[in-house]
Amino acid sequence: MVRRVAVIGAGPGGLVSVKCCLDEGLEPTCFEQSQDIGGVWRYTESTDARRVSVYRSVITNTSKEMSCFSDFPFPEDFPSYLPHSLLLEYFRMYAQQFDLLRHIRFKTTALSVRRRPDFATSGLWEVVTEKDGVRESHVFDAVMVCTGHYQEPYLPLDSFPGINTRFKGQYLHSQEYKDVEAFRGKRVLVVGIGNTGGDLSVELSHVAAKVFLSARSNTWVTSRLSYQGFPLDMVRSTRFNHFLEWLLPSALTRRIKFRKLNSWFNHANYGLASTKSSKFKMIVNEELPFCLLSGTVVLKPSVKEFRENSAVFEDGTTEENIDVVLFATGYVFPFPFLEESVRSLFEDNRSLYKCIFPPQLEKPTLAIIGLVQLTGSIMVGSEMQARWVTGIFAGWNKLPPRSRMIAEVLKKKPPVKRNPSERENLKMSFISYTDDIAACAGVKPNVLRLLLTDPQLALAIFFGPCTPYQYRLVGRGMWSGARDAILTQWQRTLKPLRNRVVDDASSSSSGWHWLCLLALPAALTAGFLLSKYPQLRWGPALGL
Repeated sequence: MVRRVAVIGAGPGGLVSVKCCLDEGLEPTCFEQSQDIGGVWRYTESTDARRVSVYRSVITNTSKEMSCFSDFPFPEDFPSYLPHSLLLEYFRMYAQQFDLLRHIRFKTTALSVRRRPDFATSGLWEVVTEKDGVRESHVFDAVMVCTGHYQEPYLPLDSFPGINTRFKGQYLHSQEYKDVEAFRGKRVLVVGIGNTGGDLSVELSHVAAKVFLSARSNTWVTSRLSYQGFPLDMVRSTRFNHFLEWLLPSALTRRIKFRKLNSWFNHANYGLASTKSSKFKMIVNEELPFCLLSGTVVLKPSVKEFRENSAVFEDGTTEENIDVVLFATGYVFPFPFLEESVRSLFEDNRSLYKCIFPPQLEKPTLAIIGLVQLTGSIMVGSEMQARWVTGIFAGWNKLPPRSRMIAEVLKKKPPVKRNPSERENLKMSFISYTDDIAACAGVKPNVLRLLLTDPQLALAIFFGPCTPYQYRLVGRGMWSGARDAILTQWQRTLKPLRNRVVDDASSSSSGWHWLCLLALPAALTAGFLLSKYPQLRWGPALGL
């Protein structure tokens, strides 16, 4: 029986893990090497190599309603997309509300996490920590590793001949970037076109003499704003859309996505992406297209080599007088505190059962929280993982036999090893993954059943955004405020915009009700077909 649980890291994943442990009657002790909570979201001016934090201007890519912890909505006056300061304030409110800080040991580094000699029968772990130069050894029944995937910068210098031998300019990883001042008036080359590379290119274009953005892969660019200015993820991440993607041929859904993305601007004209590409990588950036159009950012192909003051690209072109090269090439997650025999069991999240458990261990008392790439909020995914894991530790949830877990991992594992810069390809559907873990934890909502008992709520769940509150309607950890939170989520989205109210007869909310009414026959038809023809197997898509 698990009682004492070590939680490594006090970022969002660590906070929610401590809270879930307390909900299940467990005894968590969280070790945080810095002096405060928040993880990467706690911005600091320091460029300490041991700690990764966001840059000054960062704004969340997922909206507040789609990113909150499932029983603790963001304040209604918070904007939909949040700067790091407001997100950290939310974490402080969450920690205070559930009295989490007394379970966290700050300025305490986890040096090693090792299995005890009798692990095969006991499942126990020995955790060695250090604070103020004093080492201490602890024994825990289970360990939850919550250090995330932004642990150590990935800087593949070997892939860029000449960068550390001939190039006389400065080069650095985006982890060292804090603001634009050090780049004022310089010619900057940004390598990597993920979300970070796109953000930094746009920001630098306001002060740099010239910004070049080197992209190796096809990349689609989208905006945080969607239909009528609502947050993109609230409009896109719905069970109805998820059902359509499951129902329609993949070639058709890709064509629809490409057409939608190209309706904003033609990506082929900008050299970003082609509809003929087999890969689908997408970043969020409202300003990048205009920067490309205005010439303040120039898109370039992969770098072939560096010379003294220039960069030569794969297409044979050369850009002279490069002052700074900024590598936005991602991160690796080495977990240096884990013993090598355990760390070697997984090279990425696909080596873990449900992206959480190393299946080869004799006892499932080690859980990796937050090492997952989703098309939605990682905070929501981490909370769902923590709820399921702590339910297993407490004896409420069960895992399948080791042989079955290993077989499932081998079945889903990618055939070739990918480097961190290709991690986008490892992204999984937000709804598919959270629903999968929710089903394991017994907290997945049943839409068809709700359609009979609470039609208004059922329609909001199926056609509206798949917000985290849906996973607090049933099962362990039910929250009495979940239904109201779902039905009022659009009001909270609009609340911070109501600083100047204008008279508009076409109400967005009334339009939403009409949409639900029109969709009712479709939902009823789906329920009838499911009951009459179970071989259609619509259950996973409909939320059964």
